[in-house]
Amino acid sequence: MSWEPPPRPEWVRAVNDGLVLPIAEVAEMPLARDTLLGEARATFGLPDGGLADFGSDDFLEPLDILLPALEQEAQLTVIGRWMTRRFLLRFLEVRIQLARYLRDDPPVVDEEIPEPWFVTGAPRTGTTILHALLAQDPASRVPEGWELLRPLPPPSPDPEEFAGDARIPLADRELRLPGQVAGELDAIHVYRGRMHKECLSAMSFAFRSEEFTARYHVPSYVEWYERCDLRPAYDAHRLVLQILQRRFRAVHWVLKSPVHVSALPTLLAVYPDARLTITHRDPLTVLASLTSLVATLRWAHSDRVDFADIGRYHERMWTRALDGLVTASTDGTLDPQRVHHVHYADFMQDQIGVVGDVYRALGRSLAPDTAQAMRSYLAGRPKDQHGAHEYSFADLELDRAVERERFTRYQRHFSVPEEELR
Repeated sequence: MSWEPPPRPEWVRAVNDGLVLPIAEVAEMPLARDTLLGEARATFGLPDGGLADFGSDDFLEPLDILLPALEQEAQLTVIGRWMTRRFLLRFLEVRIQLARYLRDDPPVVDEEIPEPWFVTGAPRTGTTILHALLAQDPASRVPEGWELLRPLPPPSPDPEEFAGDARIPLADRELRLPGQVAGELDAIHVYRGRMHKECLSAMSFAFRSEEFTARYHVPSYVEWYERCDLRPAYDAHRLVLQILQRRFRAVHWVLKSPVHVSALPTLLAVYPDARLTITHRDPLTVLASLTSLVATLRWAHSDRVDFADIGRYHERMWTRALDGLVTASTDGTLDPQRVHHVHYADFMQDQIGVVGDVYRALGRSLAPDTAQAMRSYLAGRPKDQHGAHEYSFADLELDRAVERERFTRYQRHFSVPEEELR
């Protein structure tokens, strides 16, 4: 097969043709720093208080690199520009909220986050479904999409108030929109306001995030991001969790993101007592599936999607990340007593059994009621309920033998079996 972008709905074609004037007018506005900062302030009726309105100024460097890349490299469509503007403004608006909240409640930074569990591993290795199963445990707290997109004010611990929070539909509309525009995204990865969400969304408030490298072709930002200090992103992540738990007691966080594989020293500097579950799968299958996901996500924002180029980018990224994971497992970075490894094939064969292994390895027991809740969750979400995800390694235009050799060290160290490639 050869990757083809999914057909867009008629309304999307009309927007991109400039036939929906309100959206076209907004899309024509420049993605310029001062304009966006002023617009974010105006949302709250604030005068220009300088950069103090947005907390620390460590977001400026990445923002000043990202914005020209979006203008000059990403080749955004009309609806892509409109969505991107809303996307950026939300981050800036929440930064204003975070700065004001810290001013009014300084002790929030003393909130402890003891022994959080992190699910990580390359994308498309089962991290999402494993995270969702762990979320069925009432003793754990797993952030939902709306919480990470709009964490302020701190959510209520009352179940009815929590479920009725007005931020839920706001976040749900934002999270569903790329799939509505691209046409087939839900068959690859579903995003919703009340679904469990990965850490990346909280890290993006620092503008140091793979959310931007996934959605957009921004090579100049990628070059900067690959050598930047991710500590501000992890500090933002921790602050968001502290705010989300502010009205709760005895919170045990269960978190998830593939991005942590590439930043283990920074993750452990911010969460030194973290416990990790790391998922593994044939990296050649990962490259094909991940590239299909990212290409479809970019198709929501741009007419120019180079599938092979995206594949080469992921090849470089995950060669480096998985090789680094081997090193971290052998040089003392990772404490084997605090890490458990899961193979995708084992997990798909016996999901509840593997979850039980995770619990035992990380020092807890899986209660029968929780195991049954996990079974019920799986039963209500059959595979391919949103359509089958079709992808092919051949579309990457990479040499299988070369790529197999490239990942040999990783596969040998973690005993990762090869899969039959599509």
